[in-house]
Parts: sequence; C-alpha cells; structure tokens
Amino acid sequence: MTRYPRFTAAAAHIAPIFHDTERTIDKACEVIAEAAGRGARIVAFPESFVPGFPVWAGIVAPIRTHDFFKQLAAAAILVEGPELKRVRDAARQHDVYVSLGFTEGTTASVGCLWNANVLIGPDGAILNHHRKLVPTFYEKLVWANGDGGGLRVCDTDIGRVGMLICGENTNPLARYTLMAQGEQVHVSTYPPVWPTRPASDGENYDLAQAIRIRAGAHAFEAKAFNIVASAPYDATMRAAMAPLGKEALAVLDASPKGVSMVIDPTGSVIGAVQSDREGLVYADIDVARCVEPKRFHDVVGYYNRFDIFKLTVDRSANRPIQFEPDEQPSPHAEPVDVVRPMDKDLTPAAAQP
Repeated sequence: MTRYPRFTAAAAHIAPIFHDTERTIDKACEVIAEAAGRGARIVAFPESFVPGFPVWAGIVAPIRTHDFFKQLAAAAILVEGPELKRVRDAARQHDVYVSLGFTEGTTASVGCLWNANVLIGPDGAILNHHRKLVPTFYEKLVWANGDGGGLRVCDTDIGRVGMLICGENTNPLARYTLMAQGEQVHVSTYPPVWPTRPASDGENYDLAQAIRIRAGAHAFEAKAFNIVASAPYDATMRAAMAPLGKEALAVLDASPKGVSMVIDPTGSVIGAVQSDREGLVYADIDVARCVEPKRFHDVVGYYNRFDIFKLTVDRSANRPIQFEPDEQPSPHAEPVDVVRPMDKDLTPAAAQP
C-alpha cells in the first residue's frame, strides 16, 4: 500500500554573511539545528546562499565589478569541499534533509562558476546536485550554463523531492521534467532582491509577485507542495555594495525584494509569508493532499496526450574532461560524479519517448 508522508518543512528566509563563506556556513549550521529542534524534516536555503547572491552584477557596468567577481570566485565552494561537508555533517547530526543554494567553483578553472543547489539527506549523503540550466539576465556575466544532470526527483521518506533555481521555475520543460518523475515536494530558491529601474521610469518588476505566480503555478500543475526560499536584503549585503556609490545603493534600496513561503497542491499559501526580515517559515505538509487534485488534471498521467507530445531530456553531466576507465584522474581534477545515484528512474513509462 502506498504511504503518504506527513512532516514539517522550513523555508529559511535567512541572509548570508555576504561574501564570507566560513561565517555563512556557520550560520547555515545554526539554522539547521534550530529548524530540526522545532521538528522540521527539511530545511531549504535561498539561491546562492553561500556566499551570497551577486546582486552587484545588476546595478553597475560589468567593468566596475571585476573585484566583486574575484571575491565571489575566491568564496565559491566545491561540492566535495570541506565547507559543504560541514553542512552535510549538520544534516546527519540533526537527522534532517537540507536544500542548499551556493556558488560552485571547480578545480578545473579559477574563474568558472555555477549557480548550484544540492539536496542533502539525513545521513549526510548528497542526493542531488543541480546546476542552474541558464543564468538569468545579468547572471550570465557571473555564472556558466549548467546541465541536465540535476534534473532529478529523489525518492525519500518525506516524498519525492525535486528542485529548481529561480528563473528555471519559469521554464515549462524543466518543470515538466520533474513532474514526470512523480514530484510531490518541490524546492524553489530565489535571490533577496532583483535590481530594476525606478518605477517612475516605467513598469517595475515585482519580484514577490513573480515568485508567487511561478510557485503557485508549479504547485497547481504538479499537484505538489512548493517550498519557496528567498533571502532578505540585509545590512551585510548593503555594506558590501557601498563602494559602488550612493546611486547604486539607492537602486537596491528601492528594488523589489524576495519572499519565502510554502504553497500547497491547490496553489494556496499555507503558513506564514516572510519578506522584510529574517525568519524560518514553517508549514505542515501532508503528501496525501497531492492525490485528490490529480483527479482533475494529471498532466503526467491521463490528462495528457503522449501520442502527440514527446519530451526527451539529456541528463548527462557535462564536465571539461572525462577519463577512460583504465586511467586514474589527477587528485586535483574535478571528480566526474560525486552524487549518489538514484535507485530507480521514477519517470512514468507513458512519459518516456
């Protein structure tokens, strides 16, 4: 008989110590302990929580941000590195799932970075490692394109968990890929602020509204719960931006801010909504609530036409070098795969080409 888990989720509306990796990891471990102590089984951190979202790329010309890029590159972490190991140890210690957004570096290059996210299990194992498929707008000046290696749904004791980063939640094909793997719990991560021109110059981009639309749409279409985690715009980020001048600070201060919440399979917000200040947003999730809405329209089941529509997804992880099986890579080379493989493919047979 199918079991439908019930658990408490925590969206960490928490700010990093901007561009300070060690102190941000310290803070992440403290948040994990607090959330687990309050009964949370999963804690979701914001986009690029470690070491902070590169908002500087969106407020001044690229030629003025070389120093910021060098700081970010120096603060980036490796999937197999000691910083992430500390988070994995905290997840194991407190028996909790952790979704962590971070800027990922590589030993293959000192300047190639990715906008990445990992899902860590309560045993400390990395269940999934995802790199944002396409950096959004000015993010292209900071992060490289990701690949399909992380477009996976993990079969866990709290349900089938998938994750996408920020603007990827606007991509119907990426979202469908997770839906078609039986996703029940979705994690979506966002930045603290999205720099825009003053509203007096025309229509302003409402970040909170954009998040609500995307998060609600995915929850409703997938018939899944959506844990939304953004970071607040805090004093450490603002202070770090001071060298860019008063005009840049004024743009940031006036720009739309992120929001954190949890949304149910009907597209409705459950629990609190956090925006201006730090806090953990808790919500009780009952996966059984994903079942009844499927009777109305199950887009990965009977409510589709697989004889008409076909989706093919390449989930290979693109790396700069591959070694033949009989060769040993250099100890300084990036490992080909540090993610624990899935036990099975959860894609419904009807959705496979």
